[in-house]
Amino acid sequence: MFKIAVLISGGGSNLQAIMDSIEDKYLNCSIEFVISDREGAFGIERAKSHNIKSFVLDRKSYGNTLSDRILEIIDGRVDLIVLAGYLSILNGNILERFKNRIINIHPSLIPAFCGKGMYGIKVHEKALEYGVKVAGCTVHFVDEGTDTGSIVIQKSVKVEDDDTPETLQKRVLVEEHKALVEAIKLISEEKIVLQGRKICSII
Repeated sequence: MFKIAVLISGGGSNLQAIMDSIEDKYLNCSIEFVISDREGAFGIERAKSHNIKSFVLDRKSYGNTLSDRILEIIDGRVDLIVLAGYLSILNGNILERFKNRIINIHPSLIPAFCGKGMYGIKVHEKALEYGVKVAGCTVHFVDEGTDTGSIVIQKSVKVEDDDTPETLQKRVLVEEHKALVEAIKLISEEKIVLQGRKICSII
């Protein structure tokens, strides 16, 4: 069984999409741990309702040691780390120990509207300010940079003339749920190959 840890910071709708896909037998995976960097994240309640081991490691308390504490919990126990709306930046040994085994979902078509300070509704505000006609989301591997790792999957949505950041965010989130689950499936079934920074799917 392919084992994953899911890191969250908020409501956990992407976590829910993963749990639903496991229950529907689309993913042959198990979620071993759910870890939040914020107190009160509803995603922890979702995890508890499925009897998944959960940890709250408040980033204000752990500071620069947060990534090391996460590594202590999951090292040797999971095959993949999934950042599902996780807002802290991973650093240190965890990046080397899980090289090409950490993925993140970002609410834009990278390399647009990504990097430092680009998260949540801010991404959609910037996209609309710029006047893009197409928005979307990206699943990518996590490296030492911010949103700079190799791209696994991207999905797009048409930007409507009357879109607000909130309406655009909702439509992109639907695609996030699909993209993240598809990426986990490809990785768990060993159906992707890295060629430099380019990823090829083996179907």
